[in-house]
Order: sequence, then C-alpha cells, then structure tokens
Amino acid sequence: MRPDVTDAPSTGDRFTPLTTQYLPVGDGHEIYVETAGRADGIPAVYLHGGPGSGCQPDHRRLFDPARFHAVLFDQRGAGRSRPKGLRTANTLPHLIADMETIRENLGFERWLVVGGSWGATLALAYAQAHPQRVSGIVLRATFLGTREELEGAFLSNLPRLYPGLNDDFLGLLTPDERAKPLDAYWRRILDSDPAVHGPASRAWHDTERILSEIKPSATRLDLTAVHNTARGLPSTPFMEAHYFRNDCFMKPGQLLENASRLQGIRGLVVQGRYDLLCPPSTSDALLARWSDAQLRMVEAAGHSLYDPGVRDAVIAAINELS
Repeated sequence: MRPDVTDAPSTGDRFTPLTTQYLPVGDGHEIYVETAGRADGIPAVYLHGGPGSGCQPDHRRLFDPARFHAVLFDQRGAGRSRPKGLRTANTLPHLIADMETIRENLGFERWLVVGGSWGATLALAYAQAHPQRVSGIVLRATFLGTREELEGAFLSNLPRLYPGLNDDFLGLLTPDERAKPLDAYWRRILDSDPAVHGPASRAWHDTERILSEIKPSATRLDLTAVHNTARGLPSTPFMEAHYFRNDCFMKPGQLLENASRLQGIRGLVVQGRYDLLCPPSTSDALLARWSDAQLRMVEAAGHSLYDPGVRDAVIAAINELS
C-alpha cells in the first residue's frame, strides 16, 4: 500500500470507497482521488461534468463493485480537490496529464473511460492523446467543447423553447452586452467584484440547470434569488467561464478532426433525445467519424444523468463494454 493512500472506513455498503487520497499533480494542485469496487477488478475511470462540478457518491453506483476497480476523481479546482476553484494551471492538457498520473499511480495498463457532458469532452481528448491506454469509452451527452455548441444551447434552444427564461437571462446584461451575451456572461462571472460576478454566476447556473432537465421545476429565473447576496455562489460557472472563454483549450473542431485516433477503441454513446445542451446532432457527428462506436438513444430524456432511463442506459453500456 502506498503511504499517500488511505483505506476508507468500511460501512458495509458495497459502494464504500476502497481508498481515498489527495494526489499532488504540480502547480500547487492536489486532486482528490477515490477507488471503489474490488482491487483486482476491471479498471475504469469516471469523469465528472462541468467543468468544475465534482464526483458524487452515486457515481460509484454506475460500476458493479463485484466486477470493477473504479476510479473517481475531482478535477483541478473542482469538488474536494485543493485549492478549490483555482484556475491557474488549469487547462484541458493539464487534466489529461492528471489522468495519466492517476493511472500510473494505481498501476493500470489500460482502463475503461466513462464521462458525460464535459466529462465526455475530457474522455475523448484523453483517448485521442493516449489511445493505447483506453480499453473502451462510454459517453453520455456528447459535448465536443466548441463555441458552436454553446451558442446552440444558449442562443438558439433557450429563446426558442424558453422565451421568458431567455428574457430573464438577457435582462441582467446591458443593451450593448446583449449583442454577445455569452462573452458578456463569462466576463462578468470572472470579474473580481462580487456585485458583478454574484448575480451573473447565479443566473448562468440556474439557466443551465433548467436547460439540463427534461421536466424542470421552474422555467423562469427567480430574480430575487439571483441577486440575493446571502445565497452561496455556485462553483461551476466560474470554471465553465474560464474554460469556455478559452475554447476549452482546444483548436476549433479538434475532437472531430482527431476522431481517427479512436480507431480500434470500442465505444457506446448514451444520448437523450431531447437534450438541449448536448443534442443528438453532436453525437451523430462524432459517430460518423468513429466507426467502432454505437449509439444508445434514450427517448423522453434530456441532458441529466437522472432523466428517465439515462442512468440505466449508462450502467448497461459500462457492463457491455467490460
């Protein structure tokens, strides 16, 4: 046992972590890493979304503990990783390098890579950089990290399907800013003044949440809550703004352009029919260039892992590829 790894206390729950650790990866970052399942099981890694969200206990339950040695980690600046929210030395190439550090630290030759939304972006980028280290890929809600996808979600789907919400979203901006609302939001979110980044981050978070659910509990922004300084700040908008304003630290169209590097890697892509953030057209574009992958369409579902049928489809895909 490596001295930097802590055995997690047993609770009798099959999904209790085997180990937890803080892994130094350089640049002042320590990333939180946990393993679950069986030590001699099939290696697999789960990549959370955002960027900037973090892994949740339920994500362990995607992997059968009798079969898998699953790895879950919080990406730089996200979740339990330290320092929380640090954006310095926090780019897509850094996250790919962190995955290699984790893999080597655990002694895995190859692993099954699983990711949804931003996690799908990272999964594809990692597999294209290190195809020999990937035994298979399971994606949910394919996101290729492009400006066009973000514009499709916030500038096309939002006003078409939620016109009132769109009015609320744009209402926080000046008339001049509304000409380029995404850039304006990212600029405001990353502004050092709490009076500027507070309302912008809350509005971005709440709008994105509504777009992510097949049956959202609200379809308008609560403007009182958006401007409530007593309400805590959501973490993901800050990391998202950092990544999105920098084109996710990729060349335009990079993941499609490099899809040939996935040749020989089996993949399954779980897609919600009515996903407003990562629509079926994105998965279709990827699959047109990745002949070793197949689609698993989930009807009557949107973006969320917890929309009806999505979670079960992801579990089935993981089991099918192992």
